[in-house]
Amino acid sequence: MRQTGRIDRRDFVTAATGAVTALSLGGAASAAPRTATPVAAHRSEAGPAGGRADTQDEFRGMWLATVFNRDWPSRTGLSATQQQTELVAHLDTAVERRLNAVVLQVRPTADALWPSPYEPWAECLTGVQGRDPGWDPLGTAVREAHARGLELHAWFNPYRVANHTDPGRLTANHPARLHPGWTVAYGGKLYYNPGLPEVRAFVQDAMLDAVRRYDIDAVHWDDYFYPYPVAGQTFDDDEAYTLHGGGFANRASWRRNNIDLLVQEMAGRIKEIKPGVAFGISPFGVWRNASTDPLGSDTASAQTYDDLYADTRKWVRQAWLDYVMPQLYWHIGLKAADYAKLLPWWNEVVRGTGVHLYIGEALYKAGDPAQPSKWQEPAELSRHLTLAEAYGEVRGHCFFAAKEVAADRIGAMATVVADHYPTRVRPPR
Repeated sequence: MRQTGRIDRRDFVTAATGAVTALSLGGAASAAPRTATPVAAHRSEAGPAGGRADTQDEFRGMWLATVFNRDWPSRTGLSATQQQTELVAHLDTAVERRLNAVVLQVRPTADALWPSPYEPWAECLTGVQGRDPGWDPLGTAVREAHARGLELHAWFNPYRVANHTDPGRLTANHPARLHPGWTVAYGGKLYYNPGLPEVRAFVQDAMLDAVRRYDIDAVHWDDYFYPYPVAGQTFDDDEAYTLHGGGFANRASWRRNNIDLLVQEMAGRIKEIKPGVAFGISPFGVWRNASTDPLGSDTASAQTYDDLYADTRKWVRQAWLDYVMPQLYWHIGLKAADYAKLLPWWNEVVRGTGVHLYIGEALYKAGDPAQPSKWQEPAELSRHLTLAEAYGEVRGHCFFAAKEVAADRIGAMATVVADHYPTRVRPPR
């Protein structure tokens, strides 16, 4: 997520020389909405060959990030009433923008926005991890979203424990303190080790508690699996590899299998508990570059397959997901990672799988003076949606993030709404 003074991992691409370069600073199949607001069908104009000729439903979402209090709550220490008021305001803004889904971050750093028996209350609520905020944010969010005809997708981060490396700063009963062998410090942060089967089982149990207890519409993960590479540092999973890596050609193959198992197992367990709950993942937008793999995209970027050990293409082709939402956070024409080249690549990956394709859009870049000139044009994001109309597998878009949906710095969101969202519609089912 975008933080002042931090590099947004979503913006990392690789130059032709192979060096990692930061381009900028910063950051399904489900039931029809239980709507109190009329939701109309929207027919789009026919696009070029292979495009959508008749769209009666589409995903229109926004991420609502809680880590570092990015979007909500606006700061720690607000009263329960103030927090609820801010939350409802975000939901009302989504309705005003004719969106139909909110992706709420409910497990930002191995803590919870609901009374979880597995993990402590989230620090972002009160400023103190483990302190009861006096209300149930996730339960309230689900109820208030559904009352407005919005889907509520619960966004979890499976392996991130803390944005620091000191276990002593966690609550005394935090699982990472009770099981210090479960964690790895890397890049100034603390992570659960994906190579330990007991960790994989625990993080699934912690997330599935919310599935059992709440009427959420989807489980949503973003792009954090194994951490993004940090120059000069090594993710120390030697012991886990020694114990569990036998039979794999190399450590990279073993790591990819660990994440494959997490995805496949979670998909199966969600359907066992509540078959109507969708499972979606929003990966970094580049699987592999064509220069690395002929199946890859015409890009020169970091690669989820090689750098995060996340075989995102496989997950789609195996239909382990209900939807995939690649973060195509780059402008049309960017040489290293061109939106106009990645969009058709993902369209082909999804074709024939039954997995819905939604596109993650970088609204946060619009009007940011640190961004290239394309992002100073209010129509850049609208051009993305116009381009997507030519590709029949694209079923919608999601905007990062809620703060920008509300503030709309240069009118980019208003332009999207005026050009593409004339009425409210249902999400795909």
